[in-house]
Amino acid sequence: MASGSSDDRQIGAIRRDRHVAHPVSVGSPRFWNGVAIALGLFVTVAGVMHFVSPSFFDAIVPPWLGPSERFWTLASGVAELIVGPLLLIPRTRRVGGIAAMVLFIVVYPANLYMVWDWRDRSFGERFISWARLPFQFVFIWLAWNVSKMAKETNSVSQPGADQ
Repeated sequence: MASGSSDDRQIGAIRRDRHVAHPVSVGSPRFWNGVAIALGLFVTVAGVMHFVSPSFFDAIVPPWLGPSERFWTLASGVAELIVGPLLLIPRTRRVGGIAAMVLFIVVYPANLYMVWDWRDRSFGERFISWARLPFQFVFIWLAWNVSKMAKETNSVSQPGADQ
């Protein structure tokens, strides 16, 4: 083969075909795109459930919040029905990630109240109430990373968008 041809490479070099899907790494936009979609679907389904089964959510709203538990159940359901689709749409994903972080922080008192309120329930129910606490921080971290990756992806795909 002539020197300088497109197939010249060192012995043992790996040829990477452009059409072969490469593994998805945690730092890749493709990975965070998948996380954003999963998180968006999760939040959207949770929002729907606030209207399908509001009594469950009413029961975990701290009673000292006014005007009523149902108000907060429906308000958080509406918020989730807004935030979930923001995460699903690539163009709104950065805002969706930030909004999801805020949402997860704002509803954390309900998780704390649930632990206290379920203190006399079965071990399984108490375990679930306690397990929700650290997961909220995982969700906050995921939303933050989705937002961060969306910002990087948008700034790369739209040169000059910052100007």
